Amino acid sequence: MEYLWIIAALVLLILFVMPAAVKVIAQYERGIVLRLGRFIGLREPGLRIIIPFIDKMYRVDTRTITMDVPEQEVITRDNVTVRVNAVVYLRVINPEDAVLEVADYIRATSLIAQTTLRSVLGQSELDELLAERDKINETLQRIVDEQTDPWGVKVSAVEVKDVTLPDSMQRAMAAQAEAEREKRAKIVHAEGELEASAKLAQAASVISKEPAALQLRYLGTLTEIATERTNMVIFPLPVDLISAFMEKIKKD
Repeated sequence: MEYLWIIAALVLLILFVMPAAVKVIAQYERGIVLRLGRFIGLREPGLRIIIPFIDKMYRVDTRTITMDVPEQEVITRDNVTVRVNAVVYLRVINPEDAVLEVADYIRATSLIAQTTLRSVLGQSELDELLAERDKINETLQRIVDEQTDPWGVKVSAVEVKDVTLPDSMQRAMAAQAEAEREKRAKIVHAEGELEASAKLAQAASVISKEPAALQLRYLGTLTEIATERTNMVIFPLPVDLISAFMEKIKKD
């Protein structure tokens, strides 16, 4: 009977200790083991055994994490208030530093991204923010990556997602765009008039050398305007066209 109690006690002890001693680390994770509060090593993926109640293991996800940066209100260098949000792509490349050097590397990276976003965009003008998005993204990525490097975190990209402008600024930009389109239209029209006037001058020079060409052009114009039968066309008849008939009548 005494042996049964011993066996039962061992079974209960094993059932109680095994979950705390046996750890399964996934392929995308790394285990950081602290023994009595002191770092003793890194555990790779697979089945791992630690000393229960003495060792403590922290799991670190080494996959790429996508983190949204909350919307920030920024005043640009040309004193325009905009609301901007962004997304950060980060990955832990040194699990030891991610656990030992910072309390919460995801929250810390988010806060640094927010302050960096306000700082960089505050030094940029609105036109740069709208037209040179790639350049601003590169600057944000470089600064945030430098700040998070001591934590074993690699920031691969920072992308500005959306820029919200005040309604008054949207109306002003729409008016500016419309004025630019009108300006281009007038320039194109003026260039067309210039080219047309040059061609008309050349045509007039050629026609002036050949009087018959002027008559042919005159008749061609009459043909063009006579396409609508509902319109009445009154046109002068050149005298030289009927001069031959007039001379014949006088002789008769």
